Amino acid sequence: MRSAWVFLLTFFLAVFPGATFAQKGSFGEVKQLQSPQNPAVGFMIHGGAGVIAKGSMTPEKEKEYRAKLQEVVLAGYKALQDGKSSVEAVELAIRMMENSPLFNAGNERDASLMDGKTLVAGAVAGLSHVKNPITLARAVMEKSRDVMMIGDGAEKFAREQKIEPVDQTRSEPRASMGRGTGSSANQQSKVLFNKFDTVGAVALDRNGNIASGSSSGGIANEKYGRVGDAAIIGAGTYANNNTCGVSGTGSAGFFVRLTVARDISSQIEYQAQTVQGAADRVIKQKLQKLGGAGGVIAMDKFGNMAISFNTVGMYRAYINIDGKAVVEIY
Repeated sequence: MRSAWVFLLTFFLAVFPGATFAQKGSFGEVKQLQSPQNPAVGFMIHGGAGVIAKGSMTPEKEKEYRAKLQEVVLAGYKALQDGKSSVEAVELAIRMMENSPLFNAGNERDASLMDGKTLVAGAVAGLSHVKNPITLARAVMEKSRDVMMIGDGAEKFAREQKIEPVDQTRSEPRASMGRGTGSSANQQSKVLFNKFDTVGAVALDRNGNIASGSSSGGIANEKYGRVGDAAIIGAGTYANNNTCGVSGTGSAGFFVRLTVARDISSQIEYQAQTVQGAADRVIKQKLQKLGGAGGVIAMDKFGNMAISFNTVGMYRAYINIDGKAVVEIY
């Protein structure tokens, strides 16, 4: 009986290669599942997770956040519809959020970008004079032999690439809370965690190529010299055409130790997990058990989307099966 069903499905896809199917996502919306012969474009973003409870901001401020998230997700989706690559769409969207005062404010900036087609990646950390770290990460990926550059060396490379600078972003030292005082990892997570100022995007283009990227201004009360998961390939960012693309936001040390983004990809690759199942297992089980907080957006090679977080809220937006923008905060 099973072989008969396999034969019928194979025959149907051969006759109707553009056919689409749907599956129920665990966060409510029906997610699109495309046949491998005709991958759909897909786009999703996040603007950080944390203690973002209903009533914690004014209606005017919430409206402002929702408007910006919708503007960004529609811009990235339009770029894909216009034939832009997944890498280009991710960079475009993250630049828009980097330039917005609503997201990603910080003293030292990190970013990373990965191309799922080739597995090439670029990352930068500890920047103070680069306006758009994601653009520098792309330059590292495409115009150098390296994967990561940091600090003064990264900023020198930015000048060589004529990437737009900004004035010194450090205005006053940040206080240290709990670091280096012998407090446990769990205590540090609870004390330091309020909202992670990280933004990210995942895209699937018309050629079936996945890309993902993340950019961060860090967390409140961080010490200078800290490098977060947004700059670590496999921790906060990962993309592979054979599995999925992931961008995360959360307590960096836990994301790095668990290699959160790569773990989600590995569960799809080695355990045949769905993208939502893999994301939930990593975020709501592994990360939470260790004491970490945060969330991810992820998309597999068929365009199935997943959003998983163990915090009160997470700024996020995606394009649904009808081509409409869905914006969520809580």
